[in-house]
Amino acid sequence: MKSYHFPEGFLWGGATAANQMEGGFGEGNKGLNIADVLPGGKERLSILQTPGFNFEIDKEKYYYPNHEGIDFYHRYKEDIALFAEMGFKVFRMSIAWTRIFPNGDELEANEEGLAFYDRVFDELHKHGIEPVVTISHYEMPVNLVKEYGGWRSREVVTFFERYVNAIFNRYKDKVKYWMTFNEINSGLVMPIMGLGFSIQKEEDRYTPTFQAFHHQFVASAIAVKACHQIIPDAKIGCMILYAPVYSYDSNPKNVMYALQEERFFNYFCGDVQVRGEYPAFINRYFKEHNIELDIREGDLELIKEGTVDYIGFSYYMSRTEKKEKSDLENSQGNLIGGVKNPFLKASDWGWEIDPEGLRISLNQLYDRYQVPLFVVENGLGAYDKVDEDGSINDDYRIDYLREHIKAMGEAIEDGVDLMGYTSWGCIDLVSASSGEFSKRYGFIYVDKHDDGSGTLERKKKKSFFWYKDVIATNGEKL
Repeated sequence: MKSYHFPEGFLWGGATAANQMEGGFGEGNKGLNIADVLPGGKERLSILQTPGFNFEIDKEKYYYPNHEGIDFYHRYKEDIALFAEMGFKVFRMSIAWTRIFPNGDELEANEEGLAFYDRVFDELHKHGIEPVVTISHYEMPVNLVKEYGGWRSREVVTFFERYVNAIFNRYKDKVKYWMTFNEINSGLVMPIMGLGFSIQKEEDRYTPTFQAFHHQFVASAIAVKACHQIIPDAKIGCMILYAPVYSYDSNPKNVMYALQEERFFNYFCGDVQVRGEYPAFINRYFKEHNIELDIREGDLELIKEGTVDYIGFSYYMSRTEKKEKSDLENSQGNLIGGVKNPFLKASDWGWEIDPEGLRISLNQLYDRYQVPLFVVENGLGAYDKVDEDGSINDDYRIDYLREHIKAMGEAIEDGVDLMGYTSWGCIDLVSASSGEFSKRYGFIYVDKHDDGSGTLERKKKKSFFWYKDVIATNGEKL
């Protein structure tokens, strides 16, 4: 069996998001964010984008799983102790923007929210775990959506700057790893989550969408510069949703189409945040769709000055593309489209499983950018069964993770500078796409179910002990 040698100081850990696990709805003066108005169920994202949706809560009509999550707000000490038992070096989490600025546009930060994260960070450090903090993870204040139109508004840049300055100054001695926007490029396919507005008419896909992106790029650069000034020894990265795009066959038309899709989805945002400038290929897209952006004086210089230190990215699947495809060829499980790949199996939710694609992704990203990489999301959503003796034998998850970690080991041998790996949903939480608890990713089982029932009791799965061994041997025991 081949042995893999991960770098000394490799950042092993797990990843979560506040809106999917924290709970504590309305506590500590927390305001309403986008995730708070998402009902449970597979139609949650389409409901959020329905014309006339008012971003209000209707408990008579819907169940809102994010309101309680898995109650990390009250149980963080218990959960962090479990992470420490596995040997986590880092824990990727997000700060809920509405805990710090409940409406998003206040002049002063909410002390109760700031104090909560003080307690979480202190508990992590008590166990020798470094926090990796995502600043904005699908948690935009609803007030900024309703009153300002989300990231389409230049005013939101000012509000975001106030937010990042508040958290950098408060946590400058507690957090050394930051990321700006979670899966920033997801705004191309889920604008309501990433950009704070929904596509109501076709023209919304063009100038309004890319104006919102521009504002996020400016905000990201402001955050990077502020972080470097306030916390000089910190590292701050971008975070993108990455899925390598394969051509369906060797037909040059399909090869070119796959290349265009890959550049547009995988590289557009990365080029701006890492290279500090808009890529040449986007100019043709802007021209063909009559996109004219309001780029203010100094914006492009700011973007050039505010480039990130590393790239964090999620990897769940690859994508196979064909220029002309029928409905029967579509791979419905892949959120970002494509056709079915005959060489790949799929998860219970139809997401195609491609460990080799992770090695490909790491090589593609490092070849293009030559900055450190960090796999901050990767995992298998699956149905887990609790056996009569209380055990949860999730060998399928172990197999999935083992093959993906091996792919990372191969990429490191290829010459890729890889900082770390945080498996997504290290403890079961609410699915962002479907609002389900039954779509489980964790090493730790949480007794919570799609209808809201359950005790919230935590149980260690078989994968808990496997991952503990992986970390203890720095990836050699796979």
